[in-house]
Amino acid sequence: MTYALPPGPAPPPRRQVLVGSAVAGAGTLMLIGGMLAVWVLQRERALDQPDGTWVPSNVTMPEVPTNVMLIGLIALVLFAQWAVYAARRGDRIHTGLAFGLVGLLGLAVINAQAYIWNQIDLPIAEEGGYAGMFYAVTGTMSVLFIAGVVFTAVTAFRYLGGRTTDREIVAAHALYWYVLTVAFGAVWFVVYVTK
Repeated sequence: MTYALPPGPAPPPRRQVLVGSAVAGAGTLMLIGGMLAVWVLQRERALDQPDGTWVPSNVTMPEVPTNVMLIGLIALVLFAQWAVYAARRGDRIHTGLAFGLVGLLGLAVINAQAYIWNQIDLPIAEEGGYAGMFYAVTGTMSVLFIAGVVFTAVTAFRYLGGRTTDREIVAAHALYWYVLTVAFGAVWFVVYVTK
């Protein structure tokens, strides 16, 4: 007769993707926050000079696409959260629709930024620090948006491809877009509104 203990409970999920997205999100917020701090410092230094100009006189910022970007990101996070809600309930159709809308709005935000670059008529070699800082901050945000669209495509492919029990990646995907929306809200205010 042998005596054995019953097996122990299964270990809890480690949620590596969600934790990784949270760490990447914290890094993203620190990166954008640091860039905006440098932006404000450079602007203050330029305004303290005798000529006192930061934005070149020939630059007019198209305000409609900048506002469309912010509104589009607010709608985008609602759709990302909808994907989490639908995935928890096992609703593949609504999850796929939500992913499609997130990807579409992500592309629309990237397109609006490209339109701004086309319309602003600002060469990067412009005298002063405004042009370099403008392209550095908005270019970094655009790279983060492109990474978000790729993350959306990968998440949709994994979930809709049959891994419907892997809901952690869907939550991590929504968290990434929440972080980008907060970061862009700060960029929108500092770069596009207050200039």
